[in-house]
Formats: sequence, structure tokens, C-alpha cells
Amino acid sequence: MKIVVGVTASIAIYKALDLVNQLRKEQHEVRVVMTAHACEFVRPLAFETMSHQPVISAMFSAQIPALEHIELAKWADVCVIAPADANIIAKVANGLADDFLSTFLLAFDGPVLFAPAMNTVMFHQDVVQKNVQRLRELGYEIIPSDSGRLACGDVGEGKLAELETLMFYIKKAVTKQSLAGVKLIITAGPTIAKLDPVRYITNYSSGKMGFSLAYGAALRGAKVVLIAGRVQRQTPVGVSRIDVETTEEMRNAIVQVLPEADGLIMAAAPADYAPEHYSEEKIKKTGDKLTLILDKNVDILKSLKPVVQPHQVLIGFAAESHKLIANAQRKLSEKNLDFIVANNIAGENSAFQSDYDTAVLLFQDGHREELERQLKINLADKILDELERLRALRRDTH
Repeated sequence: MKIVVGVTASIAIYKALDLVNQLRKEQHEVRVVMTAHACEFVRPLAFETMSHQPVISAMFSAQIPALEHIELAKWADVCVIAPADANIIAKVANGLADDFLSTFLLAFDGPVLFAPAMNTVMFHQDVVQKNVQRLRELGYEIIPSDSGRLACGDVGEGKLAELETLMFYIKKAVTKQSLAGVKLIITAGPTIAKLDPVRYITNYSSGKMGFSLAYGAALRGAKVVLIAGRVQRQTPVGVSRIDVETTEEMRNAIVQVLPEADGLIMAAAPADYAPEHYSEEKIKKTGDKLTLILDKNVDILKSLKPVVQPHQVLIGFAAESHKLIANAQRKLSEKNLDFIVANNIAGENSAFQSDYDTAVLLFQDGHREELERQLKINLADKILDELERLRALRRDTH
């Protein structure tokens, strides 16, 4: 991806250095354009070091060709203004072009994102809010500002969005919104079975696959409800999250939101069994052995069969240590899934706790697809592609 980062005069400019650095780490090409006042905060050399490209900070210079704003506009795929001060917001909202950045923006017809950053009183001035709204009406994307303690000491809205948020909006700007208007429920992580106030039984699931699916679906424009078990992971940008602990709590959460959903991806690893009795007090050590009697938990996907609607796509996962295909095929049939993602958890390439996964996709129509070991974020894209394909087939059929 070819990205122009526009930098204006805000104390949050130091975060723009992190943004350029992260974009470069992800192998994107970056050109930085700074306003004259921005150069009073940070020298262009800092951005040149991060981007490995010359910084443009003046409209007329012996080092800058006369039509550079046109050439740069033809080169770029997307532009993000971060931080965006009140001045650049006002200029673009009113069609002014009196420096390189504002002139470039008039010449560029690709996606442009503004990430406002300023004092909270300035941000909430009527004229600034009207200019922000005007940018939205003109088709520009506004990345929401954060709230908190500002550099000036005030507390309120106006902080530059965090790096993760900036990256999400940049990627979304160039991602086909193929799931816009689609509501998906995605589950992630392990559930627990409580023994007493200090102990519980669980499994090795990290939640990485479910969180990758939630992030990828949000990038495609889906409205995602992520139902997460016992995991300590940051909620992906653009995703609503419901935290649960037990298998029963996860099922109840799904049932609450399922009627309005277009699909469910069951990437979680719910606990299959729970203790027959929960001890209200800590179980004391009374001997060399402790015997537990476990009762079978509800099978969430099986229990949902009577309430699943014909238009809803249902995707499951099968983590197996032996007879991978046979066990996955049985689950596919028993749970009436559209397809199932089968993972072999035996050996050194186990998917648990790893950023990578190897999978076999098994479909209701009998065909299967074997996928090589890859990053879970890439596997998530493949799963979402198949979900879109099945939705399209269902639309064509009906």
C-alpha cells in the first residue's frame, strides 16, 4: 500500500512518528507531508529517518518539482492526516489550498482520513465541529478522537487516536466493504468450569483465532459482536465485546444476539465438562488424592439447531489430536454447520497459543480444502471469504 501521511501542528505529532514506523514495519510505502508549523514541533529529518523518503514541507522549493502535488496524488492509495489540527480541517472543509498539503488534498481523489488532535475546548468549538461535519458530508473519513488527559493538562476529548485505531482505519479505507450491513457473532477463547472460589478447569485456547476473525470482519465493514471467554486480549477496533466465563454464559450471550445476526462463527473452545458440585468454600487439602465428578456441559452449537434461521451462516471449529477428518466430519453433520475448520492440535505445530495455524475446511456439500500453515490473521481472511461465498450462494438460491 502507498500511503501519504499528512502531519500538522499539534503536540501529538510524536505519535505520527510511531504511525510511520509501524506502516514501514508492515512493508507499506510511506511519504510524509508536513505543514510549516508542524516543522516547529519536529524536524523533518525525524520523519525522513522513519519513512526512508524525503519529507515535503513547502509548496515552492528548489528540491520539489512544480507538479509534485499532482505526481504524489497519482502515486498514493490513501492519505491520512494525523494529527489533524483545526487549521487543516478548516482549510479542506472550505476548499482552500495555500500550502503543499492542502493543495495535494485537492488533487487527490482517493480515500482521505482525518485524525483530529487539539485542546478539548478548541475541538468542541461550534466552528470546528461544523467543519468536521462538513468534511464528513464531503466524503472524508473522520477517525474519532480519544478522551483523556491532554498535553496542556486539560481532561476531555481531543486526543489523537491510538496507533491501533489509526492503523485499523487506514486498512479499512482500502478494504472492500464486502460485509457492510452484515451482523456477525464471533466467539473466542476458552470458557472455565469453576471448582471453588479460587480454582477452575479450562483449556489452552488463546482466543487468537476468534480475535483475528473479529478484526478481519470489522475491516470488511461487518457489525461484529465478539463473545469472549477467559482471555486477556485487547478488543479489536470497531468490534463490540461481551465477556463471559462459563459455557452456559457463552450460550446465553449467543442466544441473546442470535435473532438479529446473519451468521455465527464459533471459534471459542468451550469447556466440555463442569464439576457436579461447586464448593462455596475453598476445597482444603485432606489427602494425597482428590476425586472430581464432572457433568457434561451443553454443546452450544447442537443446542442452537432449533433456533438457527435459514439465512444464517454457521461455522464451527474442531480441535482434534487424532482422526482429524473423521471427527470433524461428524461434528459438521451433527451440528448442521455450513462448514467446519478442522485443526490438528497434536505435535509441535499445535494451533493453541500460536500465531499460526494449519487447517482443513470441510463443507456440507462434501468438498474439502486443505490450507497450509499460515498466520491466523490470514486464515481468518480465508474463512471470511468462504462465508461471503456461502452468503452469495444462498442469496442466488432464494
